[in-house]
Amino acid sequence: MNTRRVAVASTALATALVLAGCSSAGSDDGMAGMDHGSSSSPSESASSADVNDADTMFASAMVMHHEQAIEMSDVLLEKEGVNEEVAALAEKIKAAQEPEIEKMNSWLANWGVEGMEGMEGMDHGGMMSEEDMAALEAATGAEASTLFLEQMIEHHQGAVSMAQGEVDNGQNADAVEFAEKIVADQTEEIVMMQELLASL
Repeated sequence: MNTRRVAVASTALATALVLAGCSSAGSDDGMAGMDHGSSSSPSESASSADVNDADTMFASAMVMHHEQAIEMSDVLLEKEGVNEEVAALAEKIKAAQEPEIEKMNSWLANWGVEGMEGMEGMDHGGMMSEEDMAALEAATGAEASTLFLEQMIEHHQGAVSMAQGEVDNGQNADAVEFAEKIVADQTEEIVMMQELLASL
């Protein structure tokens, strides 16, 4: 596990939240999942003609946010004795988010955005800390299933908060459309995860 990537991702996400002007994630309302792969997706060639800082920060930080969700899913899927529904959720998250990372990276390339320079300093937005990731790695069976859901709910809350910031402050139509989709789809998924968690 690359804990350096986790720390960098956490920093990038928090900076994006600040620059995009969105509030920090904390409530359970409208904070949801990552299954936005089934609906139609915005254009992969989002034009650079109409892009502001909120757009570039949103896409850059969401790439890292998605990467951590996939990393969390991979950790869970390597374990034995995990609840079948929770394992299916982890597979679903990976299937939805891997192509979305490619899409957002394509946008960033088209917009001339390179790297994450100047992203020092903050950390939150639902990103898991190194300690959180270590706890997930150490957990087994039923404990791992429960911890994964608890962590992924928080992770999704951060994603929806950041996406709402893009909806409120973004300029690029494709990026804003994608952010709206994240808000809608992940809100639905968080409810499902809360129900699943309550049933374990």
